Amino acid sequence: MPEGLRRAAGALISVSDKTGLIDFARGLAGFGIELVSTGGTRKALAHAGLPVRDVSDVTGFPELMDGRVKTLHPKIHGGLLAIRENPEHEAAMLAHGIAPIDLLVVNLYPFEATIGSGASFTDCIENIDIGGPAMIRAAAKNYNDVAVVVECGDYPRLLAELTAHGGATSKALRQELAQKAFARTAVYDSAISNWLALQMDLAAPPYLAFGGKLAASLRYGENPHQSAAFYTSGEQRRGVATARQVQGKELSYNNVNDTDAAFELIAEFDPARSAACAIIKHANPCGVAEAATLTEAYERALRCDPVSAFGGIIALNRTLDAGAAAGIVKIFTEVIIAPDADEEAMALVAAKKNLRLLLTGGLPDPRAEGLTFRTVAGGFLAQSRDNANVDDMDLRVVSKRAPDAREWQDLKFAFRVAKHVKSNAIVYAKDGATVGIGAGQMSRVDSARIAAIKATDAARAAGLPQSLAQGSVVASDAFFPFADGLLAAAEAGATAVIQPGGSVHDSDVIKAADDKGLAMVLTGMRHFRH
Repeated sequence: MPEGLRRAAGALISVSDKTGLIDFARGLAGFGIELVSTGGTRKALAHAGLPVRDVSDVTGFPELMDGRVKTLHPKIHGGLLAIRENPEHEAAMLAHGIAPIDLLVVNLYPFEATIGSGASFTDCIENIDIGGPAMIRAAAKNYNDVAVVVECGDYPRLLAELTAHGGATSKALRQELAQKAFARTAVYDSAISNWLALQMDLAAPPYLAFGGKLAASLRYGENPHQSAAFYTSGEQRRGVATARQVQGKELSYNNVNDTDAAFELIAEFDPARSAACAIIKHANPCGVAEAATLTEAYERALRCDPVSAFGGIIALNRTLDAGAAAGIVKIFTEVIIAPDADEEAMALVAAKKNLRLLLTGGLPDPRAEGLTFRTVAGGFLAQSRDNANVDDMDLRVVSKRAPDAREWQDLKFAFRVAKHVKSNAIVYAKDGATVGIGAGQMSRVDSARIAAIKATDAARAAGLPQSLAQGSVVASDAFFPFADGLLAAAEAGATAVIQPGGSVHDSDVIKAADDKGLAMVLTGMRHFRH
């Protein structure tokens, strides 16, 4: 046999996901490979009429402790770890009656799906696989002699390899499968450890791991000279990672990043209360609005910054309907993401073949716990998701004048949006729509001025005589360190302000608000977004 090829004589199969199992096992049997299996997998194979040995026949022990112990035995791990053509290993196998296992097929207990379903603590614990990862790691370590398969999707490839080499596997394939196997157990264990940390309310566990499954190899990263790929973590959070792409080109790195930002923002708006639309460009909103219908919400969001909206991402909190779709397709848009879309809307979007349409089946919970990560040189930062909601905050009026009913509504709206704008963030809003947004500036005063300029430009584009910021409210994601930022907002036409407070100069800022007749509300909580 050519160097590197290993003929498969025996296979151990133990799978929780039985997709394609029977056809695959028939293919193995066709090469004369003896099948050994466990529990439900063995029953499924036997029911299909395939010759299969129970693992207990190999070990001489029955399954113990409700199936917790079945493959943890020297006759299994010896068969996987033995180095072929090693005299000492061969002698040990002969002395102890250990048969070689040349092919291991295991997919693990569905732990990630179990925690995602909201199962009980006990059910989650019982879905932690022990024997599976142990066998996978043993086979992967001995890839020089053993092939290991951890995904149903690799069945056709393995059968093709066996066909090409007369029942043998190549070292190249075994090595590739081993890399995937080690990565799979690493991701699996990271899901378990992170879940346990959450159950124990550990903010900073001594070790933290995370991993993902390849969803797509991307053409490039943020720039054409950077390579990139998109991985899913297994977290069942509604969004770009779990969405169904109905149509359009493949998503790019920037598309994925911006679409995630858009959908996380739009989730702040309860669809039972109002329709809402967010338009995102470079991970920042350039227009957000809520209204009675999606059509109106889109039109009002677009009015905030129609120039920046070109080539943007549209996020909706309700089912995309024909009216909204007809408006959206009038200008170039990269992605639409929504919980769902009706047939007429999908037909309108389909006329733009490059426009991506993503349907998520629902909205993410903005109050849900979770972790976010960012890499730094030599490590990474981890923090809990910013799940604070303005409706849950203890809002405190500190000015002489209290906001009126309209201002209160707009202040809450503006602070919802400011949470999703890069710091320093200033958001002007009026009647449930943004009218000017200043994002990512080093100076909060500059953010206030830029947002005011945007409001003036939008008014000119709409043929209006005065800035859209006239009569608006303003939200700041963090406190005003001095009164200058507030004064810039007052000059732009804002009548009320919402901000966290906490500056050593709060008294000066409050006095400036009173001098200008502004109502001021403090949230006591900031929303930095770097």
